[in-house]
Amino acid sequence: MTRLGYNAEAVGSGEEAIEYVKEHPVDLIVLDMVMPKGINGRQTYEEIIKIRPGQKAIIVSGYAKTKEVDLAQELGAGQYIKKPYTLEKVGLAVKEELEK
Repeated sequence: MTRLGYNAEAVGSGEEAIEYVKEHPVDLIVLDMVMPKGINGRQTYEEIIKIRPGQKAIIVSGYAKTKEVDLAQELGAGQYIKKPYTLEKVGLAVKEELEK
């Protein structure tokens, strides 16, 4: 994201993301649907929007689009991007989501 001109912070789990946004407002969250430990991307987003209603997000995953992705989008998350993705593709998705 920094190569695209954005400030970015990374966390290691959904639980860490939730704790981070409690203290730090962010313009956009890039959610991975499958995380190495703990809750998944949809569960993370569901908790985040309780703290920050209307929080913008895009979804990335190495797997095919699933019901969990659909549910996250129903909650308000934006585009779904399948891994592997190009910097151009994710940059365009970020730009479009931020302009909404």
